[in-house]
Amino acid sequence: MVIVVMGVSGVGKTTVGMLLARALGAEFAEGDSYHPPPNVEKMRAGTSLDDEDRWPWLQILAAEIDTWLAEGRDVVLACSALKRAYRDLLAHGRPQVRFVYLKGEAALLRARLDQRRGHYMPPTLLASQLAALEEPDDALTIDVSGPPEVIVEQIRIALAEL
Repeated sequence: MVIVVMGVSGVGKTTVGMLLARALGAEFAEGDSYHPPPNVEKMRAGTSLDDEDRWPWLQILAAEIDTWLAEGRDVVLACSALKRAYRDLLAHGRPQVRFVYLKGEAALLRARLDQRRGHYMPPTLLASQLAALEEPDDALTIDVSGPPEVIVEQIRIALAEL
């Protein structure tokens, strides 16, 4: 199974994803690490990615998902997956792919991003991500206002009920 932990910047995709992978005995993959260098430079410069930038990245992730599933690996993937079309590409023909949508209030996310260090994506891009976000109606939705350990436990319980 591949669990895609999704949402805008600042929701805790990496933190929650890593903890969830550990709790499930799965591997963790950071979707941002698959971005081609021009995408990283564009974001570092404070410019939002558009669909043209994101499609090659998403196709790389879809190919990775195919590999993981073919090899029988359980993976938790942190990936923004902001639009329905992006999620459709990642899940198409792959019933073993599940989405966990981490959702938070904009003020909370801005505060988190203002405190984050060492990430190439500046807090100024949050507004563009919120504008691009098409909230999923077919994902497990989890509020991120609590501690990461509590969020992971909520996800574990919900996944067990699927």
